Amino acid sequence: MIKEIVINATNEETRIAILEDSKLVELFIERPEYERMVGDIYKGTVSRVLPGMQAAFIDIGHGQNAFLHFSDVSASYQDYFIDYEEEENHSKKNKRADGKFIVEKNLKRGQDVLVQIIKEPISTKGCRVTTEISLPGRFVVLVPGKDYIGISRKISNHKERKRLKDIARQILPENFGLIIRTVAEEKQDQVIKKDLTSLISTWKKLETKIKTQVPPTLIFKDMAMASSIIRDLFTSDVSRVIVDSRKQMREILSYVKYVAPYLSHKVTYYKEKKPIFDHFNIEIEVEKLGESKVWLKNGGYLIIQPTEALVSIDVNSGKFIGRKDHETNSLKINLEACREIARQTRIRDLGGLIIIDFIDLRNESNKKKVFMELKKEFTKDRSITKIEELSRFGLIEMTRQRVRPSVLHTINDSCPVCGGTGLVPTLTTTVSAIERWIQRYRAGRGDRRVTLHITPQVYSYLNSGRYNRRLKLMWKYWIKIKLVKDDSLGLGEFAFYDKFDKKLLKI
Repeated sequence: MIKEIVINATNEETRIAILEDSKLVELFIERPEYERMVGDIYKGTVSRVLPGMQAAFIDIGHGQNAFLHFSDVSASYQDYFIDYEEEENHSKKNKRADGKFIVEKNLKRGQDVLVQIIKEPISTKGCRVTTEISLPGRFVVLVPGKDYIGISRKISNHKERKRLKDIARQILPENFGLIIRTVAEEKQDQVIKKDLTSLISTWKKLETKIKTQVPPTLIFKDMAMASSIIRDLFTSDVSRVIVDSRKQMREILSYVKYVAPYLSHKVTYYKEKKPIFDHFNIEIEVEKLGESKVWLKNGGYLIIQPTEALVSIDVNSGKFIGRKDHETNSLKINLEACREIARQTRIRDLGGLIIIDFIDLRNESNKKKVFMELKKEFTKDRSITKIEELSRFGLIEMTRQRVRPSVLHTINDSCPVCGGTGLVPTLTTTVSAIERWIQRYRAGRGDRRVTLHITPQVYSYLNSGRYNRRLKLMWKYWIKIKLVKDDSLGLGEFAFYDKFDKKLLKI
C-alpha cells in the first residue's frame, strides 16, 4: 500500500489529506478560528462539582466550562493543588482504605486544577478534560507523576518490546511514566533518549508556569495540526509528504530533521500551477462530503445521515443487478459497502454510535463474512472502534471514538433557512399559517384592514387559482388584505401590518 500525506495551505485554512493507494482516507482541516485543542494543558478552577453526574465543570477561560468526569481524575493532580496538612485533618470517611482521596469529597469548588483537553467541544458541549497529563513526543509520550512503562500494542515482536523496555528503565527519571510509541520500533537508544530529554526539559519549564500563573490560563499549547500529524503519522511507511506552501514546508523540514532526519528526503514542495488538491483528485472528494448519498463501484449506494444521537448508514442495491441469486448479489454489495463505510467514516471523522443497515442476508456464514470484512477494514483506523455482529434485523451497531467534531461541521454551517433540518414549509403550509393568524386576529376584534408582507412565491400563489385565494380569505373573514412582496423574508415567513403601517405581533 502506497501512503502519502498531501498538505494544502492558504491564508484561511490548512488542509491535510492522507492518501492510501491514491484514495483519500482521512482529512484534517485547521483554521485560525478553529485550531486544534486536543493536547492543550490548562490551569483551571473547579466551577461546579456534581456527584450525581459523577463529574465536575472546570473553568479554563473558554466560553463553556470544560467537562471533567470523575473517572478522568488522577490522584497525582493533588501533587500541585491539594494542601496535604489540610487533607490530613479530614475525617477518615473521606479517605479510601488504600489512602487515595475520594474525588467527590476532595474535589471542591474554587480549587485550582491542572487539566488537559482530550476531546474538543462538540455542538453545545464543552471540551472534555483529564487530570492525567501527558506530553507526546515523536517516539515516546511522557506521563508526569506516574511510574509505569507502556509499549504500543502494535509492536508485536517480543524481543523488541523487551529491548525498548530496558532502554526506558535506564533513561527514565523517577516520578515519570513513559509510553513508547510504534515509531520507536528498531530505533537506537540515543534517538529515544534525545526525544525523552526534550520532553522532560519542556515539563520542567511548564512546572514553573503551573506554580506562578493565575487560573484560568493556558499552560501548554500542543503543535499545530499539520505539525502534529507529521509527528504522529509520518513514519517510514509513508512514501512522501507533498506541501504547496514553502513556509509550511520549512516548518515541517525543521521538525523532521530534528526527530527523524532519515525521512527528510520524503518531504517535497509542490511547484505546479494546478491546485494541489485538484492534482491528486482530492478536491472532488471534499466537495462530496456534504452529500448523504455515496455511490459504490458496483452500482450500489450508501445513505449517510448524522443525527444528534447517532449516525445511520443505509446500504442499498441501487443500479446493481447481478447475474447470480439474490443472496450472492446482496453479499457482494454488502462487502463492497463495508470497504466504503470504513473509508467514509474516516474521511468524515464520524464518531459516537453508528448504526449500519445492510441488505438482508439469510445465510449465517454470509453474515459472518460481512462482520469480519467490516472489522478488517476498521483495523486501518487509528480511532478506537467497537463493532457488534449483525443482528437479526440486519443491523450492525458500532461505536467510534469521537475526539473532535466531524469534518462536515468544520466545512459547513447549518442552513439559515431550514435550520439544518433540510426541510422548509410548503406554500400550502405557509398560507394555512396566514389564515390561522387572520382567524385569531379577527377573534380578538382586530381591525378590518391589514397589509400582508410575503415572499414573491406566496404572493403569486395567493393571487392565483380558479378563485383568487386572497379574495376568498377576505370574504371568509370580512377583512381587507393588501399584499406586498418582501424579498427580505425567508421561506415560510410573513408579516402583518395595521392601517398605520405598524407591525403586528403574531397572535
